[in-house]
Amino acid sequence: MTDTTIRQLQARMAAGELTAHSLAELYLSRIAELDQDGPMLNAVIEVNPDALAIADALDAERRARGPRGPLHGIPVLIKDNIDTADRMMTTAGSLALAGNYAAQDSTVARKLREAGAVILGKTNLSEWANFRSTHSVSGWSSRGGQTRNPYALDRNPCGSSSGSGAAVAANLCAAAVGTETDGSIICPSQTCGIVGIKPTLGLVSRAGIIPIAHSQDTAGPMARTVADAAILLAALAGPDPRDTATLDNGTQMNADSAETRDSSASSALVRVRLPSASQNPSQSPFDYAGSLDRDGLRCARIGVARSFCGFNPRVDAVFETSLAALRDAGAILVDPAAIETAKQIDEPEFEVLLYEFRADLDAYLAGLGPNVAVHSLADVVAFNEANRDAVMPHFGQEIMLLARERGPLTDEKYLRALAECRRLARDEGIDATLAKHGLDAIVAPSGGPAWLTDPVNGDHYGGGSSTPAAVAGYPSITVPMGYVWGLPVGISFVGPAWSEPALIKYAYAFEQATQVRRPPEFAASVNP
Repeated sequence: MTDTTIRQLQARMAAGELTAHSLAELYLSRIAELDQDGPMLNAVIEVNPDALAIADALDAERRARGPRGPLHGIPVLIKDNIDTADRMMTTAGSLALAGNYAAQDSTVARKLREAGAVILGKTNLSEWANFRSTHSVSGWSSRGGQTRNPYALDRNPCGSSSGSGAAVAANLCAAAVGTETDGSIICPSQTCGIVGIKPTLGLVSRAGIIPIAHSQDTAGPMARTVADAAILLAALAGPDPRDTATLDNGTQMNADSAETRDSSASSALVRVRLPSASQNPSQSPFDYAGSLDRDGLRCARIGVARSFCGFNPRVDAVFETSLAALRDAGAILVDPAAIETAKQIDEPEFEVLLYEFRADLDAYLAGLGPNVAVHSLADVVAFNEANRDAVMPHFGQEIMLLARERGPLTDEKYLRALAECRRLARDEGIDATLAKHGLDAIVAPSGGPAWLTDPVNGDHYGGGSSTPAAVAGYPSITVPMGYVWGLPVGISFVGPAWSEPALIKYAYAFEQATQVRRPPEFAASVNP
């Protein structure tokens, strides 16, 4: 069953070789052997006690009426900041939220259930989605402990969707859902050697997800192949009255499906009206099957953002090999094609995140029941201080302290920073780069190889390219491109808003042309 795809699993269930029950049992056994024992990856924070019963019901439905779709009976893990109205808690990895049993499913969880997926459990993460401390250790939470990278157990899986990345890489599930504000899907996906899609803001609902910042937060799929990630994204995407960002009626399909394209740089899109929310939500209008084209890179104009190179010569060498593969697959490379404003974004972005974190987290926590200890950011700060030994043994809460002091979202300082972010990331950033060079997409190294997990000094990232797309709210896809000392590194495809179909096409063609991914071997350490 190692690295079996969703389509292969469906074929085996259709042939009677597997059932949803037996498949869930296989993955639960693998979690017990690899996550809770053996290498002790610590990627799964909680197993769903009802997983096998859910699988049984889906098996009965398959026998009676056939499968709902490609996710029927497929075991999926979701990050522990995504509400599920069941017997699992939603804690963002924090002991402060112990006992938080959601009264209502998040929209992500609801859509997974409607698609027929088995929510197998929840994954560990960087506590509070890595927005607690300036010296944090990614993959560590006070509730779940430290997640390990399956390629080298002393290395970090990156954050904040650390458990989702490690679990998918180690084949503890068919696919997983992560969340990202900036890098939290892309970084753990590339560091754990899998595919991650950070969607356009508004493609996937955030309702029922513990927030950092509404201007950047999104959930997205993490999988071992582009095809599997596309299947999962199709199930998650769509409008939701609980999240107004998803209700913009100018949404998203690639012009390739309509065979139309005009001459503007970011115009490989047409706008279509979304179906009403009253339609059967299990029948997603977002079918990316047409994007899974081995020849999808032919004649695509791809810009090379070399400003994200130079942090590691070995990563640069792998990236050069990947660029050659893009050319061989028919892409027209525009090299270089810099996002000129990329280095100016960090400061206004952080200011926006501080303001929105306080406002958005206060709103989420205020809606929790009396059995939860905290109902505001100020309560969380106080809880952490009162429980310092358990909650802050390695690092503090400097970011939370800064956010606690921010004012309302009407503050002029916030509004200026938000406008600056949009100008730098969109108008003068990605949009300007696409227009200047007539590009369909931009590529860059996703990041550096996994660093040693270090609770003394905290994280030390080896580069990354996630920020422009994250701040713009534009889509980004990372795909494995090779290895450095046995550690995976990825290549990111970035495009304009709603360009997921095109980016999936380019990523799939690259994946099929290169086929570099190999399963982890759970080495104790890197052996140069």
